[in-house]
Amino acid sequence: MDLALPPKVTDRAYARLREICEATGEERALRVAVEGGGCSGFQYDIKLDDPAADDLVLEKDGARVLVDAVSLPFLQNAVIDYTEELIGARFVIQNPNATSSCGCGTSFSM
Repeated sequence: MDLALPPKVTDRAYARLREICEATGEERALRVAVEGGGCSGFQYDIKLDDPAADDLVLEKDGARVLVDAVSLPFLQNAVIDYTEELIGARFVIQNPNATSSCGCGTSFSM
């Protein structure tokens, strides 16, 4: 049985987050949350935000990623990354807990 670990954030995701903060002049964190909805039952909500009291804060070189207590079980052992593809550049979640996902890349089921 796999040990439940908090999500991992790649160096590339931290680097892009630092670039965004420098460009906007804001020292905000990247919030990764899981909400009900989407075409597969759950969807990711990724946005810049400020930390809350119950957040897990993942930090490297001043860049911070936040995960709230409700979303944390859905993101155990997941990898938060940043990708640049022909369809666009975005933060992505590689989630081993998802049993299926849809083409949009932000919706999944468990």
